[in-house]
Amino acid sequence: MSKTFFTVGPSQLYPTLPQHIQEALDKQIGTISHRGKQFQSIYKHATDGLRTLLSIPEDFEILFLSSATEIWERIIENCVEQHSFHCVNGSFSKRFYEFSVELGKTAVQAKAEFGSGFYAADLQIPSQTEIICLTQNETSSGVKMPVSEINKVKSKHSEALIFVDAVSSIPYPQFDFSVIDSVFFSVQKCFGLPAGLGVWILNKRVIAKAEAMLAKGIKTGTYHTIPSLLSKAKDFQTPETPNVWNIFLLGKVVEDFNKKGIEVIRKETDTKAKMLYDFLGKSSVFTYGVTDAALRSDTTIVANTSVPSGEVIKKLEAEGLVPGSGYSSYKEKQIRIANFPAISIQDTESLIQALQKHYA
Repeated sequence: MSKTFFTVGPSQLYPTLPQHIQEALDKQIGTISHRGKQFQSIYKHATDGLRTLLSIPEDFEILFLSSATEIWERIIENCVEQHSFHCVNGSFSKRFYEFSVELGKTAVQAKAEFGSGFYAADLQIPSQTEIICLTQNETSSGVKMPVSEINKVKSKHSEALIFVDAVSSIPYPQFDFSVIDSVFFSVQKCFGLPAGLGVWILNKRVIAKAEAMLAKGIKTGTYHTIPSLLSKAKDFQTPETPNVWNIFLLGKVVEDFNKKGIEVIRKETDTKAKMLYDFLGKSSVFTYGVTDAALRSDTTIVANTSVPSGEVIKKLEAEGLVPGSGYSSYKEKQIRIANFPAISIQDTESLIQALQKHYA
């Protein structure tokens, strides 16, 4: 039986991926040199497509790394002499904060309870803060930070660099790149690709900070310092042999997204999110994992369940539908449902119908 995965990462593969994989095999993409013209063309195709899809300005750079987890570390190494600030309201935002602590920085966190989030007006950010780390969509708890709130943070702290983790939401949010300095994501969630590739979008202010730290003699890493990454990116290359396969597939899926249109993707996301939240609002078994409606994720729907999530997942999987369990200590108390572009409105209807059948 073919299954539809509503897991929040790795998630459902994008429907066109098989044909792109076949093309990659036909072109022997897995064996080409990362110093050759064919790879340069693949890199450029992917980054050009991302610029169109996300309206990324030309003065922002796009870099490829192994994962968003690696990008957390590179941000701290390259851009923090001493002081970082983190909004922490789940397992992933907490881990970003912990990276800064482990790298010997003075990291300050604003903490919110699991299932809660942040409004800019409530944040007390120290004046010496060099970077502000915001998680636009906390995958573990299904809480978002609205783009409007991110913009307000910048307006009050214009000197600090703003880094936005959008791992499980991009391309849905419409970011204002005149406000944020960097955003990053991995491809195994909303882009419907196999894991193993992180994408880091950053502006000249970020680059200048990394260069200034190096000029002071501060070590910022090895082969993946920002200057080393940029020295190769200008020629559409990477410092080391990268995940050529996934960069090729990303370029192809982004091309598909652009043909469909970002506004269509966002509208479909809104439709599916409303369907799921409407169902939760009427259910006697499931309730909202996020109480504040303004902070409920559009792409990672989290529901409390009065029935162990393992039982729910087992029943749905028998029908070819696979939601995710809750995260960590919430494993049996919640289910998480991906609302990514690879999942259609019809898929979402099928999931809701199955939930209604078993848990009316």
